[in-house]
Amino acid sequence: MRIKHLLAGIFCFAFTGGIACSAENHAAGKRSADGMVLIPAGEFTMGSDKVEDDTKWRGANALNPYGFNDKLYVDEHPAHKVTLPAFLMDKYEVSNAQYRKFTMAARHAASVMWQRNGYTLTDQFLASLPLAYLQQVATDRFKLDMDVTAMNRKALLAELIKTQAARGKLPVTTVTWADADAYCRWAGKHLPTEAEWEKAARGPEGFEYPWGNDWDPKKINTMSENPEAPYSAGGSYPGDKSVYGVYDMAANVSEWVADWYDAYPGAPPSDNKYYGKTQRVTRGGITSSGHYDALSLMFRTAKRAHLPPDSALIDLGFRCAKDVK
Repeated sequence: MRIKHLLAGIFCFAFTGGIACSAENHAAGKRSADGMVLIPAGEFTMGSDKVEDDTKWRGANALNPYGFNDKLYVDEHPAHKVTLPAFLMDKYEVSNAQYRKFTMAARHAASVMWQRNGYTLTDQFLASLPLAYLQQVATDRFKLDMDVTAMNRKALLAELIKTQAARGKLPVTTVTWADADAYCRWAGKHLPTEAEWEKAARGPEGFEYPWGNDWDPKKINTMSENPEAPYSAGGSYPGDKSVYGVYDMAANVSEWVADWYDAYPGAPPSDNKYYGKTQRVTRGGITSSGHYDALSLMFRTAKRAHLPPDSALIDLGFRCAKDVK
């Protein structure tokens, strides 16, 4: 019991002081375009004119096996031409490691998930802990699937540091829209507009999926056995890549974009109660959508979703864009 109380105090120091004290000055490199790809200027087709599939919409068929509450395509109407100037887009979704640099440099709140799984603890801090504390961290925070009581301090510390390194490559999640917006601004970028995101995903030919018009579930991670991280490190599925070289736009985690959720210009009249400045748009399919994972419609480049901006979900992250000057 005494160890647990002492450990709680140490965690408080690590979260509020240790990380902040070990922060490095990242200002010099944070405005680099490294890790971004150029999306050329030009016109593309945004949205779709797909006809509603009544067999999958709960409002038309209460016994349908999919359980969708909303119509599937109406908020994509109409298909329309959009012309954008050239811009840069992050090649991958923002990772835990990238976001942690931001939280340290800007003293911004950490992801909610990190407060539970121990990702706030730096390698240096872990190295300062005695064996008994390391064992409790490994069990209660990292949830290592091994007998940590049989490991010496050196071996256990190495395992924890290896776990942190693997976590660092995963996309950051459980961040709100404001968190995502703050990161992109700090990095000298911006959250992509919905139009920028869709162009980067579907390309000039208006592909149904980032790679083309034919559905192929082998190109994406459609399910993970890890309920706390049902996604993969950026670029783990090379088939999930747009013609411009942007990865993980069909699946992995869904992504915040800049726009409020509203009807497209020229859309037919709608009674959509979410339209207006109440919810933000999210784009991209997710790997933790349960029995929806087998449905190709979940991973289409034109598919729109929306959430209250203060949402912070296990399968919701973001990437950034940048103007070309």
